[in-house]
Amino acid sequence: MRIVYMGTPEFAVAPLQSLMKAGHKIEAVVTMPDKPVGRGQVISESAVKKYAKEAGLPILQPEKLKAEDFVDKLRDINADLFVVVAFRMLPEVVWNMPKYGTINLHASLLPDYRGAAPINWAVMNGDKKTGVTTFRLSHEIDTGDVLMQESIDIADSDDAGTVHDRLMELGSRVLVETVDKIEKGEAKPIPQCGMQGIDTARPAPKIFKNDMKIDWSMPAISVHNKVRGLSPYPTAWTIITDEKGAEIQTKIYRTAITNMPSNAIPGTLSTDGKRLFIAAADNLLEICELQAAGKKRMPTADFLRGFRIGK
Repeated sequence: MRIVYMGTPEFAVAPLQSLMKAGHKIEAVVTMPDKPVGRGQVISESAVKKYAKEAGLPILQPEKLKAEDFVDKLRDINADLFVVVAFRMLPEVVWNMPKYGTINLHASLLPDYRGAAPINWAVMNGDKKTGVTTFRLSHEIDTGDVLMQESIDIADSDDAGTVHDRLMELGSRVLVETVDKIEKGEAKPIPQCGMQGIDTARPAPKIFKNDMKIDWSMPAISVHNKVRGLSPYPTAWTIITDEKGAEIQTKIYRTAITNMPSNAIPGTLSTDGKRLFIAAADNLLEICELQAAGKKRMPTADFLRGFRIGK
């Protein structure tokens, strides 16, 4: 198959590698334009672009996906299939162009978790299962006919990072199998409107800073799942107060459920000198790994060597 591949983050690199290893011809890679990142505003390339450069693949970085010059370039390539993995929403003039249309690899069991952050939301909601779906693009986001699905279990010890890595590996295999089926004429699309779970499907919208703030009035298990679902990125955060009354914005990477009930005001800190606890609505939640503003990420025992709790 002659393919134009569209993707941006690390999640999209392994599927691209797998398609190439399977013998499919990548005619071009489309990815986001380079952008300034961090305090120094250093120009950064996407993970997909970095890999495409190493592999010697042609790269397109359109500012606008409806731009005539970009659309003309795609037409000139005359690919059999467009493949999308973690990219922007495409206009119909693009996704309807190839002979075999455009397919997407999505990190959820559609129709559940349509949107930009399916892995994060599945873990935050305490789900025990998730997976990947390949489907044909259509007019509404993540609503096209399903081609293949496979699931994995989410362990209690998992966070968004570990689930991401397992889904990336699984998705790479499922994507290659999907492309092979399309090439052989064996693909059997299933409309999502008739699939089990359509009535209980949950959204997976983009996550913003306010979404990442911990609400300590929630039960401890809900806070724990939120931390897992946002670790290692974009990371849950809270404000802690030191002995001098300074409020410190702190990222929380890892917590542990305790069997210690709490009558303290939610958000109250306590410590035994080696362990740090914060009161949730019902129990104390142990903070195992964190990063205070201006500091490095570290285990709590290391953090407590230089921190005293405010009263």
